[in-house]
Amino acid sequence: MKVKIVGVPSYLGANCRGVDMGPSAVRYAGLIKMIRNMGIDVEDAGDVNIPNVESKDLKTEDINYLDEIIEICEDLSNKVEVLIKDNIMPIILGGDHSISIGSVGGLAKAKDNIGLIWIDAHGDFNTHETTCTGNIHGMSLATLVGRGLNKLVEIGGITPKVKEENVVLIGVRDLDRSERDLLLESKVTVFTMDDIDRMGIAEVMQKAIVISSKDTKGVHLSFDMDVLDPLEAPGVGTPVKGGINYREAHLALEMIAEADILTSIELVEVNPILDRYNRTAELAVDLITSALGKRIL
Repeated sequence: MKVKIVGVPSYLGANCRGVDMGPSAVRYAGLIKMIRNMGIDVEDAGDVNIPNVESKDLKTEDINYLDEIIEICEDLSNKVEVLIKDNIMPIILGGDHSISIGSVGGLAKAKDNIGLIWIDAHGDFNTHETTCTGNIHGMSLATLVGRGLNKLVEIGGITPKVKEENVVLIGVRDLDRSERDLLLESKVTVFTMDDIDRMGIAEVMQKAIVISSKDTKGVHLSFDMDVLDPLEAPGVGTPVKGGINYREAHLALEMIAEADILTSIELVEVNPILDRYNRTAELAVDLITSALGKRIL
C-alpha cells in the first residue's frame, strides 16, 4: 500500500474559523510517523490552495462562499483523481465537510462505480432549498448523490458521483426537519445513534460494508469527528452530545479495514481552537491508522 496525505484547510463550508487548522493539528499529532510505523509507504502531498476571502469583499449570497468552495473542490477533485489512477490511496484531511464534494468527485472520475460510508452526527443532506444556514458543509452528502444546486452537483463533471443505494450514513443524531424528509424519501441507508444503541456497532458496520460495496469498485470513507461523543472528542466544529465512544469508533474502522474495500479516506471537522491539548487530533490519528489496518495483535 502507498498513501499520500492531502490537506484541505478550509472553513468556508462551515463559515466558522477553527476547522481550517485541522490538517495542521492532525499532522502535528504524528500522523506520518504512525503510518510509517505500520510499514506503509506514506508521503505528505501538502495542502490544496484555499482562496483568501478575508482580503476582499464578498457579495451576499444565499449560499456562503459558493464560488470559493467550487474552486477548492475542483482542485481537490483533480488531485484525488490523479492519486487514484496512480494506485495511491489519498488520505484527505479537512477542513469542513464541504470538501467531500471534491474528494468523492475525484474518486468518481477515476472509478465509474463507487460506494460511500459516511460517519457523521449530521445528515449533511440539505439542499439550497432547505438549508437554514447557507453553509455547504450541511449539503455535501446531498450534492454527492445529485441533489441540490447545479453548480455544486456538477463539480468534477460527474453527477451523481455515487448512487444512493450504495451510500450508508452512520451515527446521525442531529437532523433538520426538511433534511430528515429528504433522507426518508431517498435510497440512502441511515443508521442513527438509536440503531447503534439497539443493534451494536458491529452489526451496523457489517450491514454498511455489504451495502456500500455491493457491485462497486471500492468504497470511500468520510469520517466527521463530530460523530464521536464530545466527551471523547471535544475539538470538533459542531459537537452534538450522545455520540459513539472510543472503542465503537475504532471497531467500525477496524471492520472496514478487514473488509479490504477502501479506496480513500477523508477525516474532517477537527477544530483545535475548541480542543484540549490536541486530544481530538491525536484520536483522529489513531482512527486513521485503524482504518489502514492497525491492530492490537
